[in-house]
Amino acid sequence: MYSIPPHRPSVAIHLQNGNATHTKPNLTRRMIRRRFFRRSAFLVSSIASLLPHGSIKAEEGPLAKKLRESVISRTDLVPQAPVVSIDPPRPGPERYQWKTEIVTTTFWVGERPTKRNPVPNYTSSWDPKWAEHYGGTDDPDPTNRAAYLPAKFVPQQNPFYVALPYNDITHGEHKPEASQVIPWFKEAYQGPGKSVLKGRWIAIRFGNKIVYAQWEDCGPFRTDHWQYVFGNERPKPNLNKGAGLDVSPAVRDYLGMNDTDVTDWKFVDFADVPRGPWALHGDNNTFVINDRQTQERVAELTKKEKGS
Repeated sequence: MYSIPPHRPSVAIHLQNGNATHTKPNLTRRMIRRRFFRRSAFLVSSIASLLPHGSIKAEEGPLAKKLRESVISRTDLVPQAPVVSIDPPRPGPERYQWKTEIVTTTFWVGERPTKRNPVPNYTSSWDPKWAEHYGGTDDPDPTNRAAYLPAKFVPQQNPFYVALPYNDITHGEHKPEASQVIPWFKEAYQGPGKSVLKGRWIAIRFGNKIVYAQWEDCGPFRTDHWQYVFGNERPKPNLNKGAGLDVSPAVRDYLGMNDTDVTDWKFVDFADVPRGPWALHGDNNTFVINDRQTQERVAELTKKEKGS
């Protein structure tokens, strides 16, 4: 082995292929650091690869930070976001759509059977005592009417009523398709055999006027045409020129239409029905029912206040 003179700077001695070589101290330290960092980096990356993604978040050193900033500052390396024009959101479609240009005929409670209407209207599809509960025959003769009412009596049910060619009940049970085709079936369901259609509100449009009425019977002629009532089909041909809607004398008079005419109609939720002459009469009238309940609550509160 070589002996190291005292007056010379210390050097490291390495054996390479059996031969001794001298390495300067500074160079040796640099080589050791490089090997240490390489092995450390390999070890860290190996451990990180075994852990779930995101479980290790390395702190950003000053050199890495400078490198990242230098790359970000280069606009040629940053992908440019495309220019997108954002239009204001469009209003959603209405829950119920208008059915347009529907042949509309006039019918009434207590109507006797005729050639074009073989079924008497003493009963309805949902009320075997319809005329009795209504209070009599809803005379359609304009000379026997006043303020949308028959002149001889005040109806006990809403004089603004309609018929559509579908019944959700058969043999005391709901039809198989009823729960699938009626939009409000789940929210209105009250048990087996109880119609979710009776009393439902619809809007009828004629020219520039709109009237509101309740669904109280089924027809004209059919009680099974859900594809028209709830879908996009047109009414089926029938003896009344393909009529798809029957309306009461009060509806006819409010709109100013003929006994047979052409109108548009659609379903409406009660919350969207404004007050009008259709809100004044009838034990089956949603407005009347709600007003009575409000009056009862007010009377009860007044009674409690007087007693306290």
